[in-house]
Amino acid sequence: MTTWLVTRHAGAREWARRRGFAVDRVVQHVESETEVAPGDVVIGSLPANLVARLCERGARYMHLSLDLPLEKRGVELTADDMELFGGCLEEIALRRVTEGEAMPGPAR
Repeated sequence: MTTWLVTRHAGAREWARRRGFAVDRVVQHVESETEVAPGDVVIGSLPANLVARLCERGARYMHLSLDLPLEKRGVELTADDMELFGGCLEEIALRRVTEGEAMPGPAR
């Protein structure tokens, strides 16, 4: 099992280190189909479609969540900022709805 931290931010890497997370690989991008194995743990703030593919592959996804005020969005954060804004990991499991499954209809 490999634990991945997917980030391009130095503050997130430092935050994970301070929290004592045992991270095996730090990458800026992850290819779910070729790199992540069943049982791996992926930590990051990834788009839902990639999270669904990771879950389909048998990986666990831990979302790095923050309660950011509007003025801090898009700003490089330090590890201290991440603590201030409640940085935490939340496990999320997603699956794609297959064709033919019940889907909400268009808005009327």
